[in-house]
Amino acid sequence: MIQLTFLGSGGARVMLASQLLATGGLWFDLDGTRISLDPGPGALVHAKKKKLNPTSLDAIMLSHRHLDHCGDVNAMIEAMTQGGIRKKGTVYAPHDALEEDPVVLHYLRPYVDEIIRLEERQTYRLGDLTFATSMRHHHGAVETYGFNFMLAGHTVSYIPDTAYFPELANFYRGDILVISVLLLESNVRIPHLAVPEAREIIAAVKPQTAILTHFGLHVWQARPWEIAARLQEDTGIKVIAARDGMTFTVAE
Repeated sequence: MIQLTFLGSGGARVMLASQLLATGGLWFDLDGTRISLDPGPGALVHAKKKKLNPTSLDAIMLSHRHLDHCGDVNAMIEAMTQGGIRKKGTVYAPHDALEEDPVVLHYLRPYVDEIIRLEERQTYRLGDLTFATSMRHHHGAVETYGFNFMLAGHTVSYIPDTAYFPELANFYRGDILVISVLLLESNVRIPHLAVPEAREIIAAVKPQTAILTHFGLHVWQARPWEIAARLQEDTGIKVIAARDGMTFTVAE
């Protein structure tokens, strides 16, 4: 069974500061492998509200080091390991999230079984789950990767922050496609995906379901559910706008 729980559907600094939308990232349960993915501020609180048990986590995974994607990484390590009493789990993060000016605190690192530095275009094994990292995203100087999670019968793709570039649609081939859509319109000064670019990616990838998330202020003001409905009409593909606390389930 696949369950994707959105512990927040907001992204970037305005949403982080205002909490008009929560910024807790995602909780993936992929055939029993549980991952806290991009645990931004509020991830632990919103997980508890959803009655998700952090001690059941197998891994914590960061696409990159920006605060809205990693603000609760240390709290989630504490919770996963019961304050270090029960050593367990793997932390996956890019090199620059772990080395100079790290976002994962050094004193917590012995609490987990392993810390793995992500590299581009690599395949990793987490228990029975296989996942692959993307090419490096175009997100300023910050090392940023997305993921394809390969399961029996399904691939779940997660596109985190990036400016648009054509290779995105070549890598992310999931039948379930989660896309971070911060902007209404493209802005060369802001390296994030906009609604027209999400439309282009969805049309090229042709997933069974696309889920929009990580909304900026203007996307939120434009009503993400209406944006999703227009994209669905334009592409002929099921498009859902994530909501805070929403769980998307595939029972097969």
